[in-house]
Amino acid sequence: MALVPESVAKLVKAGATVAVETDAGLAAGFTNAQYETAGATIAADYAAAVAGAAVTCKVQPPTADETSALPEGSALISYWAPAGEADVLTALSARKVNVLGMERVPRITRAQSMDVLSSQATVSGYKAVLVGAAALPKMLPMLTTAAGTLAPAKVFVLGAGVAGLQAIATARRLGALVSGFDVRPAAQEQIQSLGAQVLKVELAASAEGAGGYAKQQTDEDAARTQAAITKHLEQMDLVITTAAIPGRRAPILIPEEALQGMKQGSVIVDLASETGGNCPLTKPGETTVAHGVTLIGPINLPSTAAFHASQMLSRNFLTFLQHITKDNALVLDANDEITGPMLVTYDGQAR
Repeated sequence: MALVPESVAKLVKAGATVAVETDAGLAAGFTNAQYETAGATIAADYAAAVAGAAVTCKVQPPTADETSALPEGSALISYWAPAGEADVLTALSARKVNVLGMERVPRITRAQSMDVLSSQATVSGYKAVLVGAAALPKMLPMLTTAAGTLAPAKVFVLGAGVAGLQAIATARRLGALVSGFDVRPAAQEQIQSLGAQVLKVELAASAEGAGGYAKQQTDEDAARTQAAITKHLEQMDLVITTAAIPGRRAPILIPEEALQGMKQGSVIVDLASETGGNCPLTKPGETTVAHGVTLIGPINLPSTAAFHASQMLSRNFLTFLQHITKDNALVLDANDEITGPMLVTYDGQAR
């Protein structure tokens, strides 16, 4: 949910009128009664909820039918990439609906509390380990039993952004032997701070780009990285891949030949499956087996922990709403360092 009852109550207290589509929050654990207690009115359907709205908050980009219901000249706050369609964008521009893409929040200190990618990656990293552990024919911790001692599983996390670090922390809590890798030096320090080992690769150039995101490696560094990862994978039981480059296809870190050297029964959870996958054989939304390795390509993992994912997402939305309103009126400044980069359409023009 884009807004949970707690956030609605704060908006109502500030003077806003809030309408919520009936049962919209039910699957995430938020009832109509809770929204009414928070001060919202319950609308019979989507069209009734957005009628007359100055701002519409939703998680996914609108469909063509949903677009036609949005008031002309209003604002829409939602995710836009990767699902936003070109024809919908054209229709939104024609209706002069100002679209703000929440995934475009700039990585600056002032906007940290609005960063939906970070908040939802926290859920993805946590759930990725649970999904992988459930598929693994081993238990993660070392156990000493009357039937003998069981060795701990070895978990390798590729990419140490928010999702990767949460995966490392979760796997460590479950008792696995954990190692991690990231091309960014600062991220390698964070891996160590969580008690995991760092796969060391000597690189000729830094692969840290603007805003703390990873950038494309040189061909030489990419080859060195690939060789080190391929060798390390041979000993791993569970691998979580999270590497992504904004606006580009996910980098391939586990090519097919690397799978051939992995243990039979090992598992890969590829969190980059929706942008091509860190393994080219990963299929989004499917679980497949290749060369004896189980490949899992989960989609929208945050929705599998919808209550907490909604709580965090709602705080992101609320903080951004507070940023673009003044005296309970919407103020969109295309030159603002936060609002400007988030505007997908503005005043009838696609940006």
